[in-house]
Amino acid sequence: MPDILGQVLATPGLIWLLATISVAGIIRGFTGFGTALIFVPVAGIFLMPQQVIALMTLTGVFSTSALLPRAWGLAHKREVSILAIAALITVPLGLWLLGLVEREVIRWLVTAIAGVTLASLIAGWRFARHVAPLGLLAIGGAAGLIGGLTGLTGPIVIMFYLAGHSAAASVRANTILFLALLDLVLVVNLALSGHLGLEIISLAAVLGVPYFITTLIGQALFDPTYEQAYRWATYVVITLALVSGLPIWN
Repeated sequence: MPDILGQVLATPGLIWLLATISVAGIIRGFTGFGTALIFVPVAGIFLMPQQVIALMTLTGVFSTSALLPRAWGLAHKREVSILAIAALITVPLGLWLLGLVEREVIRWLVTAIAGVTLASLIAGWRFARHVAPLGLLAIGGAAGLIGGLTGLTGPIVIMFYLAGHSAAASVRANTILFLALLDLVLVVNLALSGHLGLEIISLAAVLGVPYFITTLIGQALFDPTYEQAYRWATYVVITLALVSGLPIWN
């Protein structure tokens, strides 16, 4: 055990990882999303993509335990279930591609996906049409593929929900439930592929403590009447994480 703790404390950029996951927890608490968009670009500076994805998935357990009880009653369970079923099918494909794509390519993919997500949200892209089950399957499938390849589990679904006209509380609840289900799918697949070693589990536990605390803080701050303020605060934090995580700084 002391050896594992020593390895965790020797993790490159540990202070930055702790700071980033703490800020991400506050954002996740009051919006229901944002952890991957904030944490993945920064973590990619210090860790391998497989480690980043494992950390995102394992720490997701901490935020889920804090947020899911309140979100469960507000979420549109049938719709989220369709999204999750599609993701269940495509996550293994994303993890398979992860073993074939070089680290720098994945970091640029993270930058591109996060950047497009952020630009779409800031531009206020909206749609008014009802999305049929086949459309939901496509959205969930894309989310699973991207989540397995890059660790960005939420952007596709985030854009889908925020581009609609649902109330903030509903968007938050649906996103929380979907990300909880996707984390579960990823945990199973990562365990089967041998990417959940004791060292990465221990590091996730260390990061999970401040993440859990700040997620509760963010949830306590949530007030639907301040929806626009939440969104713009999230945009600013995502932008800072995105810029700091650009591969050009290496």
